[in-house]
Amino acid sequence: MSLVSFALRRPISLLIAVVATALVGFLALDRMSRDIFPDLGLPVLYVAQPYGGLDPAQMEGFITNYYEYHFLYITGIEHVESRSIQGVALIKLQFHPGTNMAQATAETVSYVDRARAFMPAGTVPPFVMRFDAGSVPVGDLVFSSETKTVAELQDAALFRVRPLFATLPGVSAPPPFGSSQRTILVRLDPGELRSYNMSPDEVVRALAAGNTVSPSGNVRIGDLWPTVPVNSVVGDIRGLNNIPIRTQGTQTIFIRDVGSVEDGADIQTGYALVDGRRTVYIPGDQTSGRLDARGRASRQSQLAALPIRFAGRHQGQLRVRPVPLRHRGHPGPVL
Repeated sequence: MSLVSFALRRPISLLIAVVATALVGFLALDRMSRDIFPDLGLPVLYVAQPYGGLDPAQMEGFITNYYEYHFLYITGIEHVESRSIQGVALIKLQFHPGTNMAQATAETVSYVDRARAFMPAGTVPPFVMRFDAGSVPVGDLVFSSETKTVAELQDAALFRVRPLFATLPGVSAPPPFGSSQRTILVRLDPGELRSYNMSPDEVVRALAAGNTVSPSGNVRIGDLWPTVPVNSVVGDIRGLNNIPIRTQGTQTIFIRDVGSVEDGADIQTGYALVDGRRTVYIPGDQTSGRLDARGRASRQSQLAALPIRFAGRHQGQLRVRPVPLRHRGHPGPVL
């Protein structure tokens, strides 16, 4: 029986088959993952190690050198590339094709812990990340406020908004850019230090001893056994001015005698301007995993709702501005 004869004898059956094929095609089109770049699965890992205050030569000798030596023992490693800049060491690990990246990531973390044993005191754990060609910019979450300083915007963006931004499907939220980390600064007067024959290290030791984290304890009061906190940690930063440094006879030298304490920011390392004013923004990058049409629509709606969720609890205004990929060197839309 030819196809034409079957169509003439069974028109209803053929019509149902055509309609079913069309419906399946529309459903597949709606649920199919679409993206500008495919998920290539490149066998590459990046390790970013910050250490404030070290110049590039020190980062190379005290940090990067130990990482390069230990990373050569990872299973499937092809080569290691590194770059040392002021305060940051960036290491790229290239693996052979077909390497199990889950195992490679686990081994990288274990060798990171071993390498840090040879590094200077205070070396924090690095960022171990995996990037792919499908990781493209999605948009910028821009902050603006008439009452808050840039340092306060940075603090709110880092601790309050970034966790919300990171929950969006298919989006990674790097740290905010445009300001320095909020920091408690102790400014010492060199003249006062010389008058008391005192070094800055002595002030640092006094701060560490006068602001110590101590666990709470229990005390028996009659038949009760309440938990009683201790005041070893300063609740208000102005209380740091009252920490004693040294006692000379009947005179006690406090921090307020040789300097001042203020709520400020660390050394400026980033600068962002929007409409001629300094601001803070969180750059959002799409992860390598692809989303279907519903996932992309959900991401759009949640991204647009972030300003409402933030402005309802904090003073200031939050503005979301999607950034087209062509503004960053890529063609086509973002959201």
